[in-house]
Amino acid sequence: MTTRRDFLIGAGAGLVTLGLGRVQASSHPVSREVAEDGGQYRLQGPFVVSTWSHGVPANAAAWEILDSAGSALDAVETGVRVPEGDPDIISVGYGGRPDRDGHVTLDACIMDHEGNAGSVAFLEGIKHPISVARLVMEKTPHVMLVGAGAQRFAVDNGFEVENLLTPAAEKEWRCWLEKASYDPWPDPADPNAAHDTIGMLAVDTAGNMCGACTTSGLPFKMHGRVGDSPIIGAAMFVDNEVGGACATGLGEEVMKTLGSFLIVELMRQGLSPAEACHEAIARIVRRNADWKEVQVGYLAADKQGRCAAFSILPGFQFAVTDREGTRLLDARSWAHPEAAAGG
Repeated sequence: MTTRRDFLIGAGAGLVTLGLGRVQASSHPVSREVAEDGGQYRLQGPFVVSTWSHGVPANAAAWEILDSAGSALDAVETGVRVPEGDPDIISVGYGGRPDRDGHVTLDACIMDHEGNAGSVAFLEGIKHPISVARLVMEKTPHVMLVGAGAQRFAVDNGFEVENLLTPAAEKEWRCWLEKASYDPWPDPADPNAAHDTIGMLAVDTAGNMCGACTTSGLPFKMHGRVGDSPIIGAAMFVDNEVGGACATGLGEEVMKTLGSFLIVELMRQGLSPAEACHEAIARIVRRNADWKEVQVGYLAADKQGRCAAFSILPGFQFAVTDREGTRLLDARSWAHPEAAAGG
């Protein structure tokens, strides 16, 4: 296990500091003490954190719930519904790129502060899979529903079946068909590859933590492929006594190590969120000779408000929101541990 002495992690200074709904000058710099402690950020509850730049508007929606003393469960569902419904986001929900057969298939999971969980996988025609996942958790004795059964459950509960293949996504798919060369993970240097699953963790005024994750999966994947996003313990895990974690990137690697569960258990054993995220990435790198061709990122927060993120390759961003506003931050990476240090 990585020791504190060997621990090479630090999130960089915030790329931008965003007010809820408008850009503003930085008013909440990270303290010197926290910035030097493995790149961790200290948040004041209630708070919400999420992956990637599309986490900024998602956090804004979640924060409206938290700021009104609403539940963390309502916050994470409401938050991730924002990218699910945005046709310009090509990796989540409506607007997501299809599989190689032209089908948009969606995966999502949600977990509450009592350890209850629900998920859906290989779901077609339903714009908001996270809300279906919540109903699986609350209305059925199961954790996961998939495919046609998940769609039927959604329809039975009032959801409308819609065509989720946008003209832009269809055009991209038809262009891909000209060569039909399946690349499960695009070139990490490609800016279009730096947009992925949204995972979200929130703590409400009662001190309870909940989490959610939702995605359309890898572009042009094999029909029927399901990644880590609907799997509790892989893409997302919450333990209200400890904290939570969520993942983004190549789901197959996350599934092989159950990264989010691993991070929470490491935090239970006394590691900080920063140390735990680093160790989870190390598990992937150590077993994968081609790790430079793979991107995985983890985001974690504990019940004390410490938050950190770490990825294999540079480029992973995460959004944090508390009463001081919203900040979009760079995670440090295994490949370039100094890249986000501002040097």
